[in-house]
Amino acid sequence: MCAHEDVRRGETFARLPPAEHVDVAVEGLRMLADPTRLRMLWLLCGAELDVSTLAARLGATRPAVSQHLAKLRLAGLVTQRRAGRHVLSRARDHHVGELLDVLVHDAGHRRAMTGHPPADRP
Repeated sequence: MCAHEDVRRGETFARLPPAEHVDVAVEGLRMLADPTRLRMLWLLCGAELDVSTLAARLGATRPAVSQHLAKLRLAGLVTQRRAGRHVLSRARDHHVGELLDVLVHDAGHRRAMTGHPPADRP
């Protein structure tokens, strides 16, 4: 990292973000604190999927997936559209995927620092 990047980073984090932004961020992180929702959102960052496909890929029931999707949608992390008889869900935008990628990448670093072997699943 260059010195001017350090200065910009310092300026960014020198002031607290607006309270309303913090509140929305905390709510989004609460939604990600559930392993099933995190995995579900991970899949939805890569593809637009229906409930049945998500349930099969996650090894979960359709009702459970529907409930998790409703929470993610209310938190603004997922969007949905109808395609014939199916409702397809996807992550809201690329920012969601970037956030998940950073969280999972950092988790791998923290596991390595504590001497844990790599995990099988994201």
